Amino acid sequence: MINYFGYIAVLLISMGVCCWVLRIRLRNKRRLKLQSLPFPDEWKNILKKDLLIYRLLPESLRNQLHGHINVFLHEKLFEGCGGLEITDEIRVIIAAQACLLLLNRNTKYFPGLVSIVVYPNDYVVKEVEINGLVEDEVNSGESWQYGTIVLSWDAIMRHGSDNKHGHNVVLHEFAHQLDQEDGSADGIPILEQRSHYATWSRILSKNYEQLRKNAWKRNKEVLDYYGTLDPAEFFAVLTEAFFEKPIQLKANHPDLYEEMKLFYKVDPGEWYQQKSI
Repeated sequence: MINYFGYIAVLLISMGVCCWVLRIRLRNKRRLKLQSLPFPDEWKNILKKDLLIYRLLPESLRNQLHGHINVFLHEKLFEGCGGLEITDEIRVIIAAQACLLLLNRNTKYFPGLVSIVVYPNDYVVKEVEINGLVEDEVNSGESWQYGTIVLSWDAIMRHGSDNKHGHNVVLHEFAHQLDQEDGSADGIPILEQRSHYATWSRILSKNYEQLRKNAWKRNKEVLDYYGTLDPAEFFAVLTEAFFEKPIQLKANHPDLYEEMKLFYKVDPGEWYQQKSI
């Protein structure tokens, strides 16, 4: 006797797989087309004026960044809050810093992210403590695991043109997005090869514990002590330092620097050294 229900189930599954493959191919084709589009001179001028790290990029990486920005702006929504009107300047500056994390990598363009919400200044959120008390907390950025990143435009502009303090709210929150791609925020993003996880865990865990000890002793550190909160914040803070203070990070934590270089597939230390030559 023919199992018609089984036949129909297999047929439906096959059709679903075919549709999924077709969507992936169409998406990749669309992305390639977007990457090849001309990058407006007005946008280049915005980035040259407001982003130090953009001015340091080699020409080949700058061109690659332009393509990533084109895709990012096509796929992500921007929403202004607190009376802020979203402009090309806001969109391009945020996209450029987010896409720094994608250079030279096989990227999915932050697949869990749908929208970027931007406030004019740092904003207040209500935090509920375990005992039921509600307290106000002032934030400059946050990354939700599903759908949204929230940013302060004032904080973005403070950090974009000055890397002296090693803070960059865009890099920080988008590092969280990379960390969350596997479904958990644990300081372990998706690595290229399974064999890399043991080394990653060993080196980052060792340095995380050292940072906590240094914080307790109030020792001087290249990494922000905000990274002592948990491994997820440690990875986000480490990402900031890698792109904002690469020479100092390499000098003080060479093993961390090598792990970041392997993961992000760029060497920001070379960009900064070229500037000083």
